[in-house]
Amino acid sequence: MTGLKVMVVDDHPMWRDAVARDLAAAGYEVVATAGDGPQAVRRARAAAPDVLVLDLNLPGLPGVEVCRELVAADPALRVLVLSASGEHADVLEAVKSGATGYLVKSASTEELLAAVRSTAAGDPVFTPGLAGLVLGEYRRLAAEPAPPAPDTPDAPRLTDRETEVLRLVAKGLSYKQIAERLVISHRTVQNHVQNTLGKLQLHNRVELVRYAIERGLDDA
Repeated sequence: MTGLKVMVVDDHPMWRDAVARDLAAAGYEVVATAGDGPQAVRRARAAAPDVLVLDLNLPGLPGVEVCRELVAADPALRVLVLSASGEHADVLEAVKSGATGYLVKSASTEELLAAVRSTAAGDPVFTPGLAGLVLGEYRRLAAEPAPPAPDTPDAPRLTDRETEVLRLVAKGLSYKQIAERLVISHRTVQNHVQNTLGKLQLHNRVELVRYAIERGLDDA
C-alpha cells in the first residue's frame, strides 16, 4: 500500500525517528512527526495523514485526547496506538477515543508495518490477547443504559446490505472477512460502513458496534 500518508507521534526522539524510518523504508510517505500533544494536533491538521501512529504518553495533551480531537474533526482518519502500555484501561480508553488499533511497543517491525496496512484499510488491529478484551467492552457498554435513539417515521432506514454488514461488524469480523463472507470488495464494505455511520449520526466503529449490539444484531 505505497503512497499511504503516515504521521508518527512519540515524545522519544530516537523511537519516533526509528519508527518513521521503518515506515519510509517500507514505502509509506511519512508526512509529519510530532513530540507532544498540541504539536501533534496542529501538524496532523496541516499534513492530513491517512494513518496516525500515536503514543499515549505525551506531554501537553494525552494521546487519547489527541485521538479524540482529530477523529472528531476527521472521522476518516485512522489511528494506530503504539504504546509501551498493555494495560487494559489504556487500551479501552484509546478505543473509546476513536483509535482503530492498538499495538504495544514490543511488536516487531513486521508486525508494525502489517498493523499500519490493516489500520489504513479500516480493520481493527490489536496486540494478541487484547481483541477479546475490546469486544467484551463493546458488550459491556451495550448493556449500559444509553440515551434512547429516535424511533420515529423519519428515522434513517438502513438497506438490507447495510444491515447485513453492520451485523457482521458487531460480531467482530474485520472488513476483509466481511468482504469475503459477502463476496463483495473491501472498498464496498468500507462504503457501506461509512454510509451507515452517516445515516445513524455515529462517529466511529465503537459507537457503531454498540448500536448494533444494543439491537441484538450480533446474535442475528
